[in-house]
Amino acid sequence: MSPIRVLIADDHPVFRFGLRALLAAEPHTEVIGEATTGDEAIELAVALQPDVVLMDLNMPGPNGIEATRRIAQQCPQLGILVVTMFDDDSVFAAMRAGARGYILKGAEGEETLRAIRAVAHGEAIFSPAIARRLMRHVAAPRPGPSPPPFPDLTEREHEVLDLLAQGYTNTAIAERLYMSPKTVRNHVSTIFSKLQVSDRTQAALRAREAGLGQARG
Repeated sequence: MSPIRVLIADDHPVFRFGLRALLAAEPHTEVIGEATTGDEAIELAVALQPDVVLMDLNMPGPNGIEATRRIAQQCPQLGILVVTMFDDDSVFAAMRAGARGYILKGAEGEETLRAIRAVAHGEAIFSPAIARRLMRHVAAPRPGPSPPPFPDLTEREHEVLDLLAQGYTNTAIAERLYMSPKTVRNHVSTIFSKLQVSDRTQAALRAREAGLGQARG
């Protein structure tokens, strides 16, 4: 079986040394390059086509998130594993950028190797602390849909106000909604009263601020 070809992207020489020693002791991994800046990480990833990029987040030049995004755009087949000190919501930005995994620098050697193997085989993997953060995010209740604007208005009054905000005259509104002009005038008068405005301009402004009045294609 061919060894997993790894590119290390980290600006800390001591950490790179430790990773290099860990991977050298594992017969199924091979370090093929090291980058100390975001630009180097992008350049070497494109040139060397490793199986896995070990990406630090805090690097000179483009940070790890931006470097991950650019590598994923140019080489979507590469597996990017974030290895960082940040146990925070940067995991979400990393995953959106295209990373397949996210582990902390304090992880044991075997955990790091297991993560590298998983990412090399197309799997997604996270350290336990990050996995718990993701689970809390998934389990968090989502806000319900926003209530419609102007709840005091009837459905028909909403329709009239929407057309009014688009600039339609009473006659044009009557034609669009198949009502008599007198009925439209009554609706408009009621709308003015409920919105506490004195004219069409004020009503249209209130409607547009609430998202009404957008012309349909």
